[in-house]
Amino acid sequence: MGFTVAFAVVPAVLIQLALTFFHRDLGRDRPLVLLLHLLLLGPCLEALVVYFKAGKKEEPYVTISRKIGLKKGQNLPMEWEIGHSERKLAAHRNAFKRTALIQAFLGSTPQLTLQLYATIQEKYALKARVALMVITLISVTYGALVCSVLAIQIRYDDYKVRLRPGAYICMIVWRGLEIATRIISLVLFSTALTHWVIAVGLVNLLFFFILPWAEFWARKGTLPENVEKNFSKLGTTVVLCMFTLLYACINVFCWSAVQLDLAHRELIEKRQRWGRLAAYYGARFVENTLLIGLWYMYKSDFYEYVCAPLLVVQLLVCYGLAVLFMLLFYQFFHPCKRLFKHNVHDCLHCVCLKGGGARRPGEPPNSYSTNATMVLVPDEQPLDITSQLGDREVILDTLEAA
Repeated sequence: MGFTVAFAVVPAVLIQLALTFFHRDLGRDRPLVLLLHLLLLGPCLEALVVYFKAGKKEEPYVTISRKIGLKKGQNLPMEWEIGHSERKLAAHRNAFKRTALIQAFLGSTPQLTLQLYATIQEKYALKARVALMVITLISVTYGALVCSVLAIQIRYDDYKVRLRPGAYICMIVWRGLEIATRIISLVLFSTALTHWVIAVGLVNLLFFFILPWAEFWARKGTLPENVEKNFSKLGTTVVLCMFTLLYACINVFCWSAVQLDLAHRELIEKRQRWGRLAAYYGARFVENTLLIGLWYMYKSDFYEYVCAPLLVVQLLVCYGLAVLFMLLFYQFFHPCKRLFKHNVHDCLHCVCLKGGGARRPGEPPNSYSTNATMVLVPDEQPLDITSQLGDREVILDTLEAA
């Protein structure tokens, strides 16, 4: 009971602290907003007031937004005016998206793991507990979905990103299967080797927490100065540590879809590392297989009424299906797939050819210029969104020919 309450209250408090940081409420003379934060309401009332007032009267625009639209194989420059209300709503929307990650991976994921463990240990499923597990699984899947969409929007900031319904369905299945199989593997392992699961969790958490800082020190980078104007170096380090902790918690259960660059102004590395993606899913598949295998060896007598071999096969197949839907998303449903120099099919074909070791007579040997490597055109040559459409097409054709 104590853990259940803690997993509900702690994320709520962290969300209010994060909203206070996003909206810089501590540096303003706004006692009512601070009171709402104490009541765990945050800026919800303010966002509702702005939403219902928006569009009722004409207001001058604050800025002009320029994006590149991808429609029917063409790059179409887009430009529109943004007013005060729209700008405030966008700020609230972005803040709520990021706090959804805190709720999902610092609250719902531990809650789901705890409730599933309690259900197996008690050998009885209460209706209220089953309902809670379903709600928390939906929350975690939604958080992973938001994480994937945010990663695409951050990486393709110059483009107007629009996801089709098929893309959402593919991502939901991908994320839902990935998270469900991961949590079930950890819970089954914990029922057989209770104390060892703590070591497994800590090793995963520490690895993903230290990895961005190790890369930061290896590059000899400096801390970004725009995290908060009023923060000292100590305050900036604390904020970055909390940000890295959230990143580590996400990667313990699923792929975070982004890589951190603590020396970068936006803290996110925009270059897509396909090798790291493949290494993550390969290592996670091996780890899940080991956890399930150890559970199968040391399982208790309770599982005599369950077909254990079938359960093992089902978990492995479900994780394989999650990887399959991920590949389908990048191959067919990614909103910026036409910016890939080579797609998933090309990479798999290249891997098969290398594995076979066969080469047709007269075919040149494999090299970096001929291998099917997934390369993002914007990462090699950033495009100027204020340039004309013809110039963009020339740049894209030149890069593809290279």
